[in-house]
Amino acid sequence: MRALKASLFLLPILSSALLLTPLVAISEDTRFPDERTDLSPKDRKRVASVTRPTKDFSKAENFETMQGGAATTKAIVNGDAFSHFSANLTFAEEEEFKLGNALFRKLWVSSPSSTQASDGLGPLFNARACQSCHLKDGRGHPPEGAADATSMFLRLARPARTEEERTLIARHEALNFPDLTYGKQLQDLAVPGLKSEGSMAISYEEVQMTLADGEVVSLRKPTYSVKDLSYGPLDPDVTLSPRIAPPMIGMGLIQAIHEADILANADPDDEDGDGISGKPALVRDHRTRELKLGRFGFKAQNASVRDQSASAFVGDLGISNPDAPFHHGDCTSAQTDCFARASGVQERLGDTEAPDPVLELVTFYSENLAVPARREPGDTKVLKGKELFYQSGCVSCHTPKFVTRRDAENKAHAFQLIWPYSDFLLHDMGEGLADGQEVGVANGREWRTQPLWGIGLTETVNEHTFFLHDGRARNLTEAILWHGGEAEAARDAFASLNKDDRTALLAFLESL
Repeated sequence: MRALKASLFLLPILSSALLLTPLVAISEDTRFPDERTDLSPKDRKRVASVTRPTKDFSKAENFETMQGGAATTKAIVNGDAFSHFSANLTFAEEEEFKLGNALFRKLWVSSPSSTQASDGLGPLFNARACQSCHLKDGRGHPPEGAADATSMFLRLARPARTEEERTLIARHEALNFPDLTYGKQLQDLAVPGLKSEGSMAISYEEVQMTLADGEVVSLRKPTYSVKDLSYGPLDPDVTLSPRIAPPMIGMGLIQAIHEADILANADPDDEDGDGISGKPALVRDHRTRELKLGRFGFKAQNASVRDQSASAFVGDLGISNPDAPFHHGDCTSAQTDCFARASGVQERLGDTEAPDPVLELVTFYSENLAVPARREPGDTKVLKGKELFYQSGCVSCHTPKFVTRRDAENKAHAFQLIWPYSDFLLHDMGEGLADGQEVGVANGREWRTQPLWGIGLTETVNEHTFFLHDGRARNLTEAILWHGGEAEAARDAFASLNKDDRTALLAFLESL
């Protein structure tokens, strides 16, 4: 376990439920178990043995094909590879999944409408359906050629200015502060008769990088701005952070990873001197306001799949829900015409536009999109690439495997050996990838390590190979070469490989 110093320190036992289990404190009122509370001592040893990084690259590891444990889908690989349900769901849960799928694909309309229970869109929004951004439950893309920007948007935020605001950040009551006029994200669509906020503009500069064997790779460096603003200028302190929609697979399994296993890799002050300073994110649960470990979103700003879903409903679609009961979405007080629009609340159904069970069903669907099985993990080239992936230091952040908690809320996610290739911590990725936007404890250079499972099927599912938070990388080679900061040594190790070895490492990634 990496040392946790400064803000991470051991506390006395405060609960009989955690008897003999020390606690890790991450802030004045947050305590997480230092050891797994769901396992017996015998099981802890077993889990430690199973999740220990391999040193044998002569063959595939046991169960490596089953990236999502028993929930892994073995369906034929095609464009629907990310849209299958967890293989170990019960028959009743399959029905729940399918209902959630229908709601995930549902096209919302503006209010008032004769289509009751489907209205309430916006009034300002970025998409009409969850599926519009997460096409086939996969990865979004930047607008290329005639393609629109539906699966990509700009987050807007400014840092704290006053002592009161700094206190809200320190106590995790706020992640940052929105633009007073345009809110938390730029919304480029609006209901009929209302002006949209504006649109995102992207320009690219090609930057050449020469690898050790002389091959030249061109990286495109983006610059972001906004145009056609309808409600006046942005606050000068507001930062623009571009985001593409991430793939949806395996989210329930990620949620079922025990906090102690994520914290075991945290080393915010790099006490072990390896140059890797993984930092845990702390966020408030949207309903209980309890402090939890953030693990979803590019900056780990959400602790649960439900929180992620609720945020997307209100922020992307302008649809209020029990956890975010804002009937006018991201409208601000400066946008009076927006607030004058009718909401889609149907009192006979509930007091929000997407009352439960809508949010519950979409959350269940999102939790149970299955991870596809690995392809040919025992292939000679793939095994060579895997060895190089380890030797290059990529696993310092892209932690290969975990065993999920025994007491997971859904049995389908409980006690599964999974292979997400992420530590779910925040890391400084260098100035090249910096967006300058603070999100809770994440500064403008820090990003959550992205899971790699399914990455090799991006082109199959989404017919493109755009990677990173803003899709700037046009292939996996470019994505690796954009790594900086804590990942600079691993990037340089990749750049120093000869062509055959780079091809092998990429073959490994494409097998995930």
